[in-house]
Amino acid sequence: MIKIGEVIKQLDISADTLRYYEKIALLPKIYRNDSGIRLYSDKNLSSIRFIKRSQHMGFSLAEIAKLLEFRQDPQHAKPEIRQLAGDKLLAIQEHLVQLSTLKAELTLLVGLCNASEDGCPIIDGLEN
Repeated sequence: MIKIGEVIKQLDISADTLRYYEKIALLPKIYRNDSGIRLYSDKNLSSIRFIKRSQHMGFSLAEIAKLLEFRQDPQHAKPEIRQLAGDKLLAIQEHLVQLSTLKAELTLLVGLCNASEDGCPIIDGLEN
């Protein structure tokens, strides 16, 4: 069992975030000693790492809550996990298309700006 300060250092996460995860039940109620200090178990640390990795992959906190539930019995939840991950993959692919379009637009505007002697094609492009 380790104190919240050590968790913060080990996992590079804020105390407010840890408290929030507990408040919204992403983490179970964290054990507190007689002084009221939160003490985290190895299982809690594993859950926090899981949450952080899931966020890094683009899952929302609501989706992570589902994943944490599925984590308890992944074999039986496999179809739901596959669906959730598939939906996330589709959203990422759509986002990549949008980013590609944005890149092309910005490349064009920067090129127009370099060639322009008056006005600002970038501002004009953003206004249209």
